[in-house]
Amino acid sequence: MALLTALSLEAARELGRRFGVELVELEPLVAGSVNSNFRASTSDGELLFARLYEEQGSDGAGTELSLLTDLAAAGVPVVKPLMPAGALPLSDGKPFALFPWVAGEILCFRRTDADACRKVGRALAGVHLAGSRRAPLGPGRFGPTDMRARLDAVERTTSRADILADVARVRGLYDRFVPLRDSALPKGIVHGDLFRDNVLWRGGEIAALLDFESAFHGPLVYDLLVTLSAWCYGDAFELSLVRAMVEGYASVRPLSAAELSAVPSEGALGCLRFATSRITDFELRTPPGARPARDFRRFLARLEAIAGGGLAPAFTGI
Repeated sequence: MALLTALSLEAARELGRRFGVELVELEPLVAGSVNSNFRASTSDGELLFARLYEEQGSDGAGTELSLLTDLAAAGVPVVKPLMPAGALPLSDGKPFALFPWVAGEILCFRRTDADACRKVGRALAGVHLAGSRRAPLGPGRFGPTDMRARLDAVERTTSRADILADVARVRGLYDRFVPLRDSALPKGIVHGDLFRDNVLWRGGEIAALLDFESAFHGPLVYDLLVTLSAWCYGDAFELSLVRAMVEGYASVRPLSAAELSAVPSEGALGCLRFATSRITDFELRTPPGARPARDFRRFLARLEAIAGGGLAPAFTGI
């Protein structure tokens, strides 16, 4: 979540009326890096989450809202959006959306245990099953081709030798793992970014899965590998957490033999996606010699563990 575009209360009130609500307070939320988000209050005391989409146009934002509506109808713990009268309203050309405010907490790694990982695995499998009953999404904005284009842009725009060496290393890893991808893997709706800050908890249960903005149509096992890489890695993979997440997932949607065989390659591609975006979004903005807020090297360390078979014990017998 982020505040990239200011929005006045007066403008928000006009937008809110398209949803049948009267907004009386608007508070910017400043954490994050993608969209502009706000906490809003209505005249009847209801709390809402308001979003200006910074990167998605009306079609992309509308697709996310439609997806969330379908997932909520299927019983997946997501936040069902308010729907406007007519088309999604715009503020300076940016789509504006409203959601009920969901109270909850985010678990840090120290508070993440096997029970939490098992529940996240089950919830992710629920997304995948529910998604199989709707039309496929597009291929998304973070596939290997898109990320290679980011690397191309870095090479054109920076003269920093340290970053260029990192880009060359990541490009070489794409060259290694993309040809290993099995095009016949089961595909469907992939969240693609189910990190700890995209899951809200209340009373030990999942209150909501958040931020389906980057959801796309792709290999389902890729989504599982991205999620366990986010939840189950401290200084190394905690295999007890990995096992719990995989067991939770498989209890709802069993993994095929082909998916189990694809764990090293799909896991590597997931790590490369986030290594690339951390180079372009964080490393480039960090002075030489300083550590960025989000370090791409941690995803390359994950990649080495996954590609080296480090997760195999957690998948044995699944």
